[in-house]
Amino acid sequence: MKGWLQVAGVSVAAVFATQFVTIFAIQPIGAIPDGRTIFITRLMNVNFIDSADAICARKMGGVNLPCRVAVFGQVGKEATIIARLPYSSMLYEFSTGGKTYDR
Repeated sequence: MKGWLQVAGVSVAAVFATQFVTIFAIQPIGAIPDGRTIFITRLMNVNFIDSADAICARKMGGVNLPCRVAVFGQVGKEATIIARLPYSSMLYEFSTGGKTYDR
């Protein structure tokens, strides 16, 4: 019985996380040479695992510096950072569908 309660608790936490939290991967670029992965509060039109490059590719059809800056500005202005973690290339590539974009 105790095992089922633990499974139910983990399931509820996972559903909660996917609805209210975003894992945002920031690729290493000039201003952030080591990159960063941050947990932020969920924004409109942002996936559970996302990145500035993935958002630019979806919305603009490509990735460029002005679009990255605009996405970073929106995230910095509207989201609350819950946790900062080291960069994860796996999460970045998951967000972009396996594509990588140059700095």
